[in-house]
Formats: sequence, C-alpha cells, structure tokens
Amino acid sequence: MSFTKSKDDLVCVSAVRTPFGRFGGTMRNIDIYDLGAIAMKNAMERINLDPALIDEVWWGCGDTTNCKDPYTPVIARQSMLKAGIPPETPSLYYDQACISAMTTVKYGSRSILLGEAEIVMTGGATSFSTVPFLLRNIRWEGKRHSSFMVEDPLIPLGYKDFAPVAVDSGEVAIEYGVSREEQDEFALASHQNYGKAWERGFFKNEMVPLEIVEKDKKGNIKSKKVLDIDEQYRSDVTLEGLAKLKPIFGNPTCTAGNAPGMNDGATAQIIMKRSKAEELGLEPVYTIVAMSSIALQPRIMPVSPAFAIKKCLDDAKLSIDDMKFIEINEAFACVPLVSCKLLSNERFLASPYEEMVKEASSKAILDNDDAKYEELKQKLNVNGSAIATGHPNTASGARVMMTAAYNLKENGGGYAACAICGGLTQGGGAIIWVE
Repeated sequence: MSFTKSKDDLVCVSAVRTPFGRFGGTMRNIDIYDLGAIAMKNAMERINLDPALIDEVWWGCGDTTNCKDPYTPVIARQSMLKAGIPPETPSLYYDQACISAMTTVKYGSRSILLGEAEIVMTGGATSFSTVPFLLRNIRWEGKRHSSFMVEDPLIPLGYKDFAPVAVDSGEVAIEYGVSREEQDEFALASHQNYGKAWERGFFKNEMVPLEIVEKDKKGNIKSKKVLDIDEQYRSDVTLEGLAKLKPIFGNPTCTAGNAPGMNDGATAQIIMKRSKAEELGLEPVYTIVAMSSIALQPRIMPVSPAFAIKKCLDDAKLSIDDMKFIEINEAFACVPLVSCKLLSNERFLASPYEEMVKEASSKAILDNDDAKYEELKQKLNVNGSAIATGHPNTASGARVMMTAAYNLKENGGGYAACAICGGLTQGGGAIIWVE
C-alpha cells in the first residue's frame, strides 16, 4: 500500500547512537549523564541544529543506582545541559524498561500534536557497567561492619517478586514450538548478519564513532581509542559453540549465547512535523505511521512485540504483507521468533486486537502458518539485532527504529514494522515509512 505524505506527518530528522559497549568493556568508565549527552549532541550535530530549537527532551533511563547523585538525579536534565541544550528547556526521563527509548518518541510526538512543542529530543541511555553493589537493610539495624551482606542487583537480572525474565521467556518459547536449536541458529544468524552489515558500512548511518580517552590518576592521558563497532559482536560464533552453553536460571532454552549481553550505550532521535522539517531544510530519516504501547500478563514477554505490531497494523489499516522489513529486538532469540509465530497466525491478524488480548495468557495462540512464518523470518532483523549489536535496555527501542529506517533507505524505501518487549510484558511498536 502506498503512503500519502502530509505536512502534519510526524517525522524523525536525526537518528544516531553511540557504539554499544560490552559489560566492563571500553565504555565502562563513561557515566550515565555523559553517555546521554554524547548521543544528544551527536543527533544535533548530524543536522546542524541549534540546541536552542529543542523545545522538550523525553528520555529513557532505567537505573539510578549508578548515578553520582542517585536520589532524584534528573538524568535527562543533566545530560541535556552537558549536550548544550539551553537550561530553559524542560525535560523528563522515565523507566518503561526496554521500550523506553521507543515510547519517548510516542510521548514526545504527543507534545507536538498538542501544540506544546515543535521539536523534541528523544532517546535513552543505559550503563550496566557502572551499576554498583548494594547494601540493604543496614540504615536502622546497627549492624557491625563484618555482617554486611553485599548484593549485586544485576544477578539474576529481572524483577525480584517474579521469575527471572529468562525463565519465563524460555518456557514461553517451548509453548510456541520454538526450540533451543532454532534459537541458537537465529543467534548465529544475528552475528553473521551484523558482520556483513558492518563490513559494507551499514552502521555508519546510525553509529557515531566514540573516542575513548584513558587518563592516569594525575589526569594525564594514557591512551586514546576510537570505538566504531559494537563490542557485543563476535565474528567467531559457531553453532557448535552455542550448543555447548547451558540454559541460565534453570529455564529450558535461553542461554548466554542466544541472548544479548548487559551493554552500555545511548540513542537519540529528533522528532518534528514534516512542515517544520521543510521550513528548516531537513530531510526526514523516516515518517511515523503508527505507534503503540501495550501491556499483557507479566509472564508472557516474548509475545508482546507481536501484539504491539498488531495494534499498529490495525490502527494504520495495513497488513503484515505491506511491511518490507520487520525489526524486533532480540531480548532473547525466542522473542522475535515467538512474535513471528503470532504474526504468521491468520486468526491473530484478522481478529480484533481486544479479542486477542483476552487470549494472551499462558496458553499459546497456536496454528501458525509455517510457510508464512518462514517468509516473515526472511524479513526479520536482516542486519542482526541485540544478540550481536548489544542491548543497553533503555536505549534499544530507538535503535530498533533507526536500524529499520536506514535499512529501508538502503533498499528503496517502504514500510517497516518495529517492536520491542519490556519487563513484565510491556511492549512498544511502530510502523515507519521511508520515501
């Protein structure tokens, strides 16, 4: 289906990100404020935009323990000030887990549609490497120094009153008939596709190389390094090696090999109406056709991208066949695979969204079309995704959108469906169009 442009369309005019660093890797000493500021500044410099034109900043960040001032640290504000955005600009950061940087686009767009802003900065940042250890329950208990219990908040990664997300995801994968072997094959393909994309220079569109400067205790420069590749990527991954890895936390299928790492990175996108872009002489990276924010029962996280995409398709009156590409974040390999199973289910696509939500429980919505499933997989994450790229969680939602956009630009334009799951089964979706 063709797209008819309008001056009132919401468009993204700049979409960039930092490289994504490995846990404890090259970016381990960059604090969360500086990390966000780097992405914001790069987004403005990409299009030579005066920072004073930014009306609002909407920012995703899921952790405050690693802040220098962890109690109400106003992360978005500190980052925007470091990026050179005037102090009179209002900002907001929030935590919607992994979908945060995608929904900053949704909420920032609302401000534009309400007439409260013309240009908004959106995105998010995560630094797993700077997360500290915790000492709980000692403020009022008068414990001796020798009795302190140190807690690592990253192990196991998840939500303390619920099963680890890997456990839920691994079990849901089995319910949908997505085997451990298929997940390993998909993980291998993620690295292979990333490698091919990087070799042809694809990621230069979205990734701004980062200069890393190391100093000694006296402040003297010890070394300089330019990082221009995502550190999560491994060129030596093999199916045999992936098969040897044991599932984590007792789940049946998810391993460290068919899941992303805990990564550091930031993404930024600048949104405005098409009429404003034309006034400023800026070419849109993509047009926003539809966006969704959904939530389901906490246990079934791998299905949420499919529900988010379905809601977008319904709202835009488009079909999955209209999508040239599909980008679904690889929180685990099973997430895009389970979601593609749903998106190849004729009844799921044809039924009202609300009816399908009622069926979204621990029981799988089965009877997908195997041929359709394989067809959708050919459109899915063709340049690799989080397993190879990395997953700095509250930055990844924007990464999915920009990767889809630049992929469309490289392939003659059209529609792409983008989606990402979030903790305890939230989901964000978008349909974008590139001329």
